[in-house]
Amino acid sequence: ACAVMAQWQRAGLTEVSVAVNLSAVQLRDATLPQRIARALEDSGLPGRCLTLEVTESVAMHDPAASVLRLGQIRAVGVQVALDDFGTGYSSLAYLKQLPLNYLKLDKAFVMDLETDSNDAAICTATIGLAHNLGLAVVAEGVETVGQRDFLVRMGCDVLQGYLFSVPLPEAQALAWLHAHPPQGVQA
Repeated sequence: ACAVMAQWQRAGLTEVSVAVNLSAVQLRDATLPQRIARALEDSGLPGRCLTLEVTESVAMHDPAASVLRLGQIRAVGVQVALDDFGTGYSSLAYLKQLPLNYLKLDKAFVMDLETDSNDAAICTATIGLAHNLGLAVVAEGVETVGQRDFLVRMGCDVLQGYLFSVPLPEAQALAWLHAHPPQGVQA
């Protein structure tokens, strides 16, 4: 992922970054921060252009160890996101300790926010909570203009979902990005 993103940046897509999911096994690996640093160095990708995502349930499996490892990863210069926020076993006490850049609002709350006042309230509260903690919010699963407009009004920082594009293979993703230059919206 780092090598491809560095190649895309050399091709002129300097405002694009990549997010990669971390598994529980990877998060427990004491050598992970060094391996990430090596991948960045070998590819030439700046750390700020890589976001590593860990799900809430993985981070909360061993919160103290997660705080330590994610801190080590952040020290490499990489961004860290808590994925699927609101669907796992979150603890607000640990949320404030996790060294994060982003909360990813799960699509389960975005899907019906236009018709379900509870989902709209959860989205609004999550955006407010994250911003008050100094975190940006990524809304997953944005599929309609109504969802997009609501989330933008609430101050959501990044939107991703089928409204913008379906998942694409590398060559098609590169062509799509050239045709749709980044405007603060993540595809």
